Amino acid sequence: MKEFIPLKLPIKKDIETKEILKATTLAHRALAELKGIANSLPNQKIVINTLVLQEAKDSSEIENIITTYDEIYRSDISDNFINSDIKEVQNYKDALYLGFDIIRTKRVLTVNHIKEIQATLEQNNAGFRKQSGTVLKNPATGEIKLIPPQNPQDIIDLMANLSDYINDASLDDFDRLVKMAIIHYQFEATHPFYDGNGRTGSIINILYLVLEGLVDMPILYLSRYIIRNKSDYYRLLNDVSFNDGLNNWILFMLKGIEEISKETIKTIKNIENLMNKTKDVILDKKPKIYSNDLLEALFYHPYTKRIFIEEQLNISRPTATNYLKELENIGILTSQKIGKEVFYIHNELFDLFKDV
Repeated sequence: MKEFIPLKLPIKKDIETKEILKATTLAHRALAELKGIANSLPNQKIVINTLVLQEAKDSSEIENIITTYDEIYRSDISDNFINSDIKEVQNYKDALYLGFDIIRTKRVLTVNHIKEIQATLEQNNAGFRKQSGTVLKNPATGEIKLIPPQNPQDIIDLMANLSDYINDASLDDFDRLVKMAIIHYQFEATHPFYDGNGRTGSIINILYLVLEGLVDMPILYLSRYIIRNKSDYYRLLNDVSFNDGLNNWILFMLKGIEEISKETIKTIKNIENLMNKTKDVILDKKPKIYSNDLLEALFYHPYTKRIFIEEQLNISRPTATNYLKELENIGILTSQKIGKEVFYIHNELFDLFKDV
């Protein structure tokens, strides 16, 4: 296995073939529809919060950090359920929100910003690799899949070049989705950190789309697509360096953007439909407790507990307790006592995200 040869950016050749242009059009169409639907939501935080939790799980799975949705949701509202893998997933969520805040406030993604994001993921400040020996292996077989650049100065130079490419639109005139595919390849080929490269690369994908205005919030995540097509992902990644396979890599990534955009649109529509259904049930059976704030609180997270309802609705403890019991009585919530805490599970919302 030879050492990876990252690209020299910007690329000085025409790579936008008819096939790529067609795939780009389809990806843009799906992404634009997703952006529009997301912007029409009355409370975007509902979708962001739940999709971020899903992405944190899926992206971590790429690096063999395995958790269940139930574990994720429980730990997100109670420290009593945190273990080492759950902590890794929570760190991913924190790193993604940090990156999103950087993009919104700075409107740029620098090398130092990428280091900050990775440091939040890994909870250390090791920075770029300074020693040789890093390889990417198949975790099941131990087979070496990729050998990234080994020279520390090469890594520094490549990341500086990548940052320039991300932030300077004048370097080439490729479509922005094509550029995202190139950026993702370049980062993963460079593999600049000791750990957390896959998850950091996933975050860079969505931050670049936000930076370019293609989406307004972090809701398009390709980790699920990569997991489903893991063997193709690594094969095509390898082919860019050794078999002039950039075009096939770009087509693969564009297909992922189109597929996941459509799936996320379906998820958002399902959330909206379930919200309307839940609203109708409460208004029909318990109209006195209904409010829009209560409805939104029920959809912010598949799990909730009394203190959250108190705080989100600014109501007393007895009133919050009564609301939750009433919602359980009409079948919207199911209570579950775990240790000393009582949780209320929004079963249909949980099932909706589990099916995704």
